[in-house]
Amino acid sequence: MTTADERLQTIWEGCLSNDRKCQEQLYRLLAPRMLAVCMRYATDKDEAQDILQEGFIKMFRNMKNYRGEGSLEGWIRRIMVHCAISRYRKLKPMVLVEDFSAETEMPISKSYNDNGLEAKDLMKLVQKLPKTYRSVFNMYAIEGYSHQEIGSSLGMSELLSRTTLHRARAILKEMIGKLTMREEHCLAG
Repeated sequence: MTTADERLQTIWEGCLSNDRKCQEQLYRLLAPRMLAVCMRYATDKDEAQDILQEGFIKMFRNMKNYRGEGSLEGWIRRIMVHCAISRYRKLKPMVLVEDFSAETEMPISKSYNDNGLEAKDLMKLVQKLPKTYRSVFNMYAIEGYSHQEIGSSLGMSELLSRTTLHRARAILKEMIGKLTMREEHCLAG
C-alpha cells in the first residue's frame, strides 16, 4: 500500500466513525476528480456541481455499504455516475435528435493543434451532445459500461443504446471535421 492509499484508508476509517473532519478531508481529496466525472454528464459546471453534491451525500449515507472490494475511489466514482444517470432520468425524457448540425458551432481553443484535440477540447465537444447521446457515449466510451448495462440504466433497449452511440460518434466526428476545416481556413486566410 502506498502512502496515498494509506492516507485515504485512514480518512475513510474516520468517515466510518462519523468524524466530520475526515469527511471534509475525503471531500476535498476526491471532489476535483469526481467533478471531472460529473462534468462528462452535465450540461455545465453548475449542473456538474449539483451532481457532485448529490453523489457525496449519497456516498456518506451509504458508507457502510462499501465492502472493501475494489478501490474506494472506484466505488465513489460509480455513485457519481449513478447520480448523474438518475438526474438525467428525472429531468428529461429521452429524445433522439436527427439533425444536430446547427448547434455545433464552437470557438477553436488555443489548445487545438496539428496533433488533434486535447482532452479538455474533446470534453467540450462531448458536452455539446444532446443529453441522451452524451450519457450513452460517456457510459460506453469512458466508463466502460456494456450496452446491456446502459440500456438498463437509461431505460432503453440494448439496440437503441448501440444506435445512440453510433449517432453520438457521428456527431462528434462531424464537429471535429468542422473544427479542422475552420482551423485550415484560418491558417490559409
